[in-house]
Amino acid sequence: MAELNDIDAFLLDMDGTVYLGDRLIDGALDFLAMLKKLGKRYVFLTNNSSKNRYDYVSKLNKLGVQAKPDDIFTSGEAAAVYLSGLYPAGKAYLLGTPSLEKEFTNAGLKLITERDKDPDFVLLGFDTTLTYAKIWAACDYIRGNIPFYATHPDFNCPLEGNKFMPDTGSMIRMFEASTGISPVIIGKPHEPMVSGVLKKYGLKKESTAIVGDRLQTDIMLGITAGITSILVLSGGTSREDYKKSDIRADYVFDNIGAIWEGRHI
Repeated sequence: MAELNDIDAFLLDMDGTVYLGDRLIDGALDFLAMLKKLGKRYVFLTNNSSKNRYDYVSKLNKLGVQAKPDDIFTSGEAAAVYLSGLYPAGKAYLLGTPSLEKEFTNAGLKLITERDKDPDFVLLGFDTTLTYAKIWAACDYIRGNIPFYATHPDFNCPLEGNKFMPDTGSMIRMFEASTGISPVIIGKPHEPMVSGVLKKYGLKKESTAIVGDRLQTDIMLGITAGITSILVLSGGTSREDYKKSDIRADYVFDNIGAIWEGRHI
């Protein structure tokens, strides 16, 4: 665990950490301004693979956060980089949104959209366009020993007003129940997400921290990668949840704005 003053780069989760829905979390802009003033790097890191980096830039800009595409790293990008390395110019049966499809085609991968073809792998993303036909075809491929991957394991995506929508982790359970096969997971807290972001931005583990609201993904990423972990209680984890959990963060704050004020609990 590094002292906060020794952290040079912050990996910032977005959903539940920087904003909820269409509302910035208290102190988010002040925190980012302070990092810029101190000459520290930040990267917006998210497991939400329903959107690509350009979608997030648009959303952040609308919320008043200055961001460019290179400031964003998603589990969708991590998956595209990882799988294009395993299957150069490979064929993917992709369960994902048009934004995730764009990430994969940009990486040189081909998309299979019909049944009874021969994909190299199946990838499950946060598919808000999921249909029964896509589910059925994917199950057939998975049962046929086509390698099965998923972008991330989050069960729910937090929304404003303490509401949630089902996320990829919930969909994984459905495919596991039908096929008896579990996917290789790429996003937080798993190694492809860790190695991808550190390599892309040239970051050093000892001076990098992850800031997020999820114990099982954000904080476990810190444990997996050996980087400093900072939990904020503004999204998917409540104070009571943290007290009951065996997963421990290096620092815990009510929200992102409290970090530089030192009001950790």
